[in-house]
Amino acid sequence: MSVQRRREMIDAQHKRLSLTKQCQLLNISRTGLYYKAVGESELNMELIRLIDQQYLDTPWYGSRQMTRHLRRQGYCVGRKRIRRLMRNMGLVALVPGPHTSRRNKAHAVFPYLLRNLVVTRANQVWCADVTYIPLAHGFLYLVAIMDWHTRHVLAWRLSTTQDTSFCLEALEDALEKYGRPEIFNTDQGSQFTSADWVSALASKDIRISMDGKGRWMDNVFIERLWRSLKYECVYLNAFDSVREAGAGITHWMNYYSNERPHSSLDDRTPSEVYLELAA
Repeated sequence: MSVQRRREMIDAQHKRLSLTKQCQLLNISRTGLYYKAVGESELNMELIRLIDQQYLDTPWYGSRQMTRHLRRQGYCVGRKRIRRLMRNMGLVALVPGPHTSRRNKAHAVFPYLLRNLVVTRANQVWCADVTYIPLAHGFLYLVAIMDWHTRHVLAWRLSTTQDTSFCLEALEDALEKYGRPEIFNTDQGSQFTSADWVSALASKDIRISMDGKGRWMDNVFIERLWRSLKYECVYLNAFDSVREAGAGITHWMNYYSNERPHSSLDDRTPSEVYLELAA
């Protein structure tokens, strides 16, 4: 469970447990209760939105190339600022070379199992990824779990931090509702190489597959999901709060899986194909 979620569990009006005792039980700092994160400036929030939009079109842009792009748009920015903003957003250049994947080097990495594999049925392969969601005065992280063959979104969660807990919540939700896949594919992000995530899959006898370093095309279907979500929902609505983002993304995810026909699925919806093949 993330520190932010544990803070939200604190009850200042609790009749039996003092704030100090509650902090001890939840393993959080007493002084941390009063910390309020300093938000980004209006200019930085504007830059963040521009970086996010450009990254969808050119995911191979690192901080150097992104700085050049923004300067050509008329923004007087330095690489140091853009590098910090991209790091906070969890964005890295998806090209071969050093530092192209934000994985924890102490974590295990698994081979990519989908090369030359013909995926023909529901629950044969699931995939997951984390993306950045801009707000008016901040940002969130979104994880989604998708069935590879049918494109059906099985579960998703929003979080204010890039920890593993919200990814595990989505995984538990998907496993409870839909059973288990034969193979689960992700990138090499630290959430998916963590011991908790790997153990959760291994305990269900699920084979683990991971994209090659810097190869965004290895998880192409969920990358397409992010592009559609952002252009059809996030950018059009410019969410002000976590609650607004949650409501808007809920509406769009339901539309994507249950109402939106896909040409690759013979103009049927992902949920229609998934329910037919998983029956």
